[in-house]
Amino acid sequence: MSGFVEKPEPLQVPGLVHLHTGKVRELYRNEAGDLVMVASDRISAYDWVLPTEIPDKGRVLTQLSLWWFDQLADLVPNHVLSTELPPGAPADWQGRALVCKSLRMVPVECVARGYLTGSGLAEYEETRTVCGLALPEGLVDGSELPAAIFTPATKAEVGEHDENVSYEEVARQVGADTAAGLRQATLAVYSRARDVARERGIVLADTKFEFGIEDENLVLADEVLTPDSSRFWPADQWQPGRAQPSYDKQYVRDWLTSAESGWDRRSEQPPPALPQHVVDATRAKYVEAYELLTGQRWS
Repeated sequence: MSGFVEKPEPLQVPGLVHLHTGKVRELYRNEAGDLVMVASDRISAYDWVLPTEIPDKGRVLTQLSLWWFDQLADLVPNHVLSTELPPGAPADWQGRALVCKSLRMVPVECVARGYLTGSGLAEYEETRTVCGLALPEGLVDGSELPAAIFTPATKAEVGEHDENVSYEEVARQVGADTAAGLRQATLAVYSRARDVARERGIVLADTKFEFGIEDENLVLADEVLTPDSSRFWPADQWQPGRAQPSYDKQYVRDWLTSAESGWDRRSEQPPPALPQHVVDATRAKYVEAYELLTGQRWS
């Protein structure tokens, strides 16, 4: 059992039709048929959406995504139409709401890995492969791969876990041409972002993208290269062979599995509320990632 500890009631806004409540985002459709994405301050871990929010998290995700969309505009188009608040929207949506194109979404999580960790490491330790791709012997947690790899996953519902799949399975699901386009775009965007992050003292270990289709062309959608969708490590602390310090919600995961939380993730019990020190430290991680990457002070 997993999902929302406390599922929120979506805000009703005149002129907008609520479509979906995700782990972090609320999705609406406006009268023109465009999508309105609103990033909340919710945070998820271990397939649970936690009962405690992280202040400013939704704005950080939105503003960082916008910054990255600008850096990537020459590589792939994106879904953003406007950052203006829809008429009648609450003031709290400022900085966290995007008006976006309505796309035919590709049902694949497009994951790029430049370093070995997480579920990729677990598979490698068993088979010396990740998503069926053979890797050299001798790699450890945090090892840089010889070249970035495309390791797609199924897109799971809230409360379920994404499952790694082979490239051949993606081609079977969406067609060979679309699969090839997804792989090419994913690796091109990852490579650009990895180099940008490296210049700013950050290792981009892996990340995931979502793409939609407009007029038979792939369009980058949802969020992009945020601490929710990526592993960012401080470059000056990178040390293969151990878990790496990170600018993401690893701090939350570590607390949830600590003795202090008292929670057993293997049980069917929902996780507890986060204490203030964990909330503050997690917010600081998100803000630090934004400031290091963009060179702009968060306010």
